[in-house]
Amino acid sequence: MFEKKQTWSESILVYKDIRMLRILLLGAISGFPWVLIASSLSLWLKEEGLSRSTIGWAGLIFGVYAFNYLWAPIIDRIQIPFLTKRLGHRRGWIVLMQIIILFSLIVWSFINPTENLALLISVGLIIAIASATQDITVDALRIEQINADEGKSMAAGAAMAVVGWWTGYKLGGVIALFAAEFFQNIGIEDYWQTTFLVLGGVVILMNIGLMFIHEPIITDRQNKQKETDEIIQSKLGSNNVITKFVAYITGTIGGPIISFFKKNGFSIAVGILGFVFLFKIGEAFLGRMSIVFYKEIGFSKGEIAIYSKTLGWITTVVFTLLGGIFAMRAGTIKTMFVAGGFMAATNLLFAALAWSGKSEWLFALAVIADDISAAFATVAFVAFISLLVDRTYTATQYALLASIGTAGRTTLASSSGALVDWLNGDWGTFFIITTLMVIPSLICLWFIRNKIKIGAK
Repeated sequence: MFEKKQTWSESILVYKDIRMLRILLLGAISGFPWVLIASSLSLWLKEEGLSRSTIGWAGLIFGVYAFNYLWAPIIDRIQIPFLTKRLGHRRGWIVLMQIIILFSLIVWSFINPTENLALLISVGLIIAIASATQDITVDALRIEQINADEGKSMAAGAAMAVVGWWTGYKLGGVIALFAAEFFQNIGIEDYWQTTFLVLGGVVILMNIGLMFIHEPIITDRQNKQKETDEIIQSKLGSNNVITKFVAYITGTIGGPIISFFKKNGFSIAVGILGFVFLFKIGEAFLGRMSIVFYKEIGFSKGEIAIYSKTLGWITTVVFTLLGGIFAMRAGTIKTMFVAGGFMAATNLLFAALAWSGKSEWLFALAVIADDISAAFATVAFVAFISLLVDRTYTATQYALLASIGTAGRTTLASSSGALVDWLNGDWGTFFIITTLMVIPSLICLWFIRNKIKIGAK
């Protein structure tokens, strides 16, 4: 029998669930650190006189997001002294990472980039590691808010997670840009360092909000993991410290990978991984250099804040929610095809802006189109990999798939500044190249579209 299709009003009502508000806050907690090590760091280095290539290569710190799956099993099992008992397993890990980020911002407030660039990047790396570790727990806690049999709610939850992420990133960016401009205008020489103290206050507020998020008590996952360890250990034929360690490593890291390939088959699994790796590379190349491009073309920090951050946030929120409804009704795969085409068209708008010179209306149009495509692409992507994970390995499998997607966006996109320099600052050609980068992932998705085993395509 076929499941009755939801009406638009029924789809919208899914968002009224109180769990969606909790997922919104989790998303904001996850997105905010990107303000620190993406736009804020890039503009800070730009205004200190560092080259585009240096700014681009500094983005290599994002590479840690591509490997956080390696320590995801540890996050699943190890409990934080005092914090776990007081706050719960997931929330305890999140608070610990937030504390590390807060102290890193305090250290940044004392650093001069031109004199201590290595130290500045090292602290940025610590923030990235803490943020990537936090994301493991945030994503697991977000998925565990929804029952495994609630497919529609999972799509809605994905949309709310994306709205939350962009809320943390966009509104955090507004605070950073306006604070930096304010401190600069009143004559504070180290205005970015002072701004990072303000952003530290935002971190504290997010930890207060975290206390209102319910953490489900789930023991079945841990019991199943222990059973897997015992099965592996019994096959090793002995019971000692070495075999226990081997069983632990094999069961927690090897188990999720074996489960993924067994579920999908080798060729389809490889196709899925290829698509996940390639999907948002073009968007990442554009995003890494966008704020540098805005500055070079003549826009002030205030204008960037209004058009790229405030206006962009409103657009992102609206179209992410619509994207969630679209994904619920049309399926995640169709949504990703639509988003891919939109991403390519959006990059062409940025090429037009580069060739036309400073134009506020074209800037607004390009930013709106970019945020619409990013909203659809991200909500479909999050829903897609959330539906792929095995609940026995929620944190590890989601972290693995998300890390592979991040690997494409971070490692390759780190050369974006060098590419602009190689093109002698020809931004128009740069954006044309980013348009072409979208095509390989859509070709990959086309070949596996009918063979992927998820709840709804």
